[in-house]
Amino acid sequence: MKRAILEKRPRRKTRPVRLLHDNASSHTSRVARAALLECKFEELFHPAYSPDLAPSDYYLFPNLKKHLKGNRYADDNEVQTAVLAYFESQPTSFYKTGIESVESKWKRCIELKGDYVEKQ
Repeated sequence: MKRAILEKRPRRKTRPVRLLHDNASSHTSRVARAALLECKFEELFHPAYSPDLAPSDYYLFPNLKKHLKGNRYADDNEVQTAVLAYFESQPTSFYKTGIESVESKWKRCIELKGDYVEKQ
């Protein structure tokens, strides 16, 4: 891997290769960690997952659940059709609002030192 990176990005010979890792077992195994040390790669650890910072968890899905609540569907195809119709019917501003709200949630998460953000 190191050879391939240096061939594709020759400037990396003078700068460290940085890898962003989550805590997947393939990334944290002894073999993987030893290989990173041997290659002298710098690890950047992915922050823990937080539903407070995932627009799908705090914005898209709760609104979708409200929309679907109380409806009955005969099969999975009807559910998929309803979900697709819901998202297609949303104006651009709906998605823009969800993405723009991430910044305030980041700030709140930083203030709380990574603790969960309470509903506002």
